Amino acid sequence: MWTPRALIAEINPVLRGWGQYFRTGNAADKFNEIDKYVAWRLKRLRIQRKGRHLKPREPRRWNASYFHALGLHKLSGTVAYPEAA
Repeated sequence: MWTPRALIAEINPVLRGWGQYFRTGNAADKFNEIDKYVAWRLKRLRIQRKGRHLKPREPRRWNASYFHALGLHKLSGTVAYPEAA
């Protein structure tokens, strides 16, 4: 049985590594896509875990800001463009 915080603790080192490696260059769009996908995937796992006990409109609160409040690393806004020579 997993908890969202435990899963986020496993995902964060990978996200930080990708962010450090790909932050120089034109990765802003891809970082946005990855952030959306990770939040969507965590939401789907949360819905799957609740199963039949899911209440109406409960999944609406499991958005990206919910998972970022739990400590999910955010890639958006971390791109550092190199200076022109």
